[in-house]
Amino acid sequence: MFLVNRHPDYRTRLASIDAETLGIAAAREVDRFLGHRDNHTETPLQTLPGLAAELGLAELHIKDEGYRLGLGSFKALGGSYAVIRLVLEESSRRLGRTIDVGELHDAAVKAIAATMTFACATDGNHGRSVAQGAALVGARSVIFVHGGVSDQRVAAIARFGAEMVRVDGTYDDSVVEAARVAGEKSWTIVSDTSWPGYERIPLLVMQGYTAIGHEALRQLAEPPTHVFVQAGVGGIAAAVAGHLALVLGDRRPLFVVVEPARAACLLETAKAGHIVKVAHGEPTVMAMLECYEPSRVAWRILARAADAFMTVDEDEAIAAMNRLARPVAQDPAIVGGESGVAGLAGLMRAATTADIGAKLALDRSSRVLVINTEGATDPVRYTELVGLDPATLRPSSGQTG
Repeated sequence: MFLVNRHPDYRTRLASIDAETLGIAAAREVDRFLGHRDNHTETPLQTLPGLAAELGLAELHIKDEGYRLGLGSFKALGGSYAVIRLVLEESSRRLGRTIDVGELHDAAVKAIAATMTFACATDGNHGRSVAQGAALVGARSVIFVHGGVSDQRVAAIARFGAEMVRVDGTYDDSVVEAARVAGEKSWTIVSDTSWPGYERIPLLVMQGYTAIGHEALRQLAEPPTHVFVQAGVGGIAAAVAGHLALVLGDRRPLFVVVEPARAACLLETAKAGHIVKVAHGEPTVMAMLECYEPSRVAWRILARAADAFMTVDEDEAIAAMNRLARPVAQDPAIVGGESGVAGLAGLMRAATTADIGAKLALDRSSRVLVINTEGATDPVRYTELVGLDPATLRPSSGQTG
């Protein structure tokens, strides 16, 4: 399915709080925080001339978040950033002065962090980020996962010292349960989705994601003409769309949101013009995108900064994984997880479907940016789908291209 969003109005309607969270100053603040992380380095921007030629494009670039902060996913940027910000704010309140990130490991700050518990629901990657952030500051974390989250993903979160709680049902059910328990126990919920009365912390999570667009614009010789980004509840798509719109203004790229056909809550919301919760159906292989109700904050931004919404099928995501793993011409091999490649799968469908390509003005002058939002965060599943060991494909430095 494909839908053109006919009412983008980011110049006048992007809320002031969203502009403050996603603009250039906010991205620079994220950069400053990242500078205090021992394992931080910019993720690589890879160039794929072979696939660009196949798709009839001038250029194709892929920002590879499989190297982000040792977690293999863009989500490493959001949850941990929000946790650190919240610890610094609480420390400032209790100590009666402004505490900056450089004081994060001071004894007084760590003593305060040790009294704090952070909780969230997750399909896997966001929970790892929250747990990593809590471990970094010496706080406690409790992570809620639904039945569809693999044991491998649960173990990857638990290694940061998180207490793991299994919840019956879907991701949305785990969100409700995490919020309920956190409210009862006075824990701080760090969600990457939002609901009425709960917006500030999801906005902090999204602010962390602005690092992706900020870095990409530094790495590109000139801004892209098109950007395809996948969405679950919409946080990463909204963060990148909003940041690029605010930074580039009239030069902003045409922005396309891509979802699994089996969990297309944003496309249905765009069609209706208001938040829609779609019915839970057959699970999608793109498990990190299996969300049935958009984040209200994300939709507020995407309603104004996104130009089109589209879906991809299961086989298209798997084909994109295999295309990256088995490149042709001068393209590098890239480890793209089943959810991480959905934006690329959307581009591949759009560029090879005449009516969609025409509506999006994709042609031989197009410079396209996609984001591989995760590597093989579940290596066993990756090998099942691609038939290759992801460890054999990834260069040790990750800084090629």
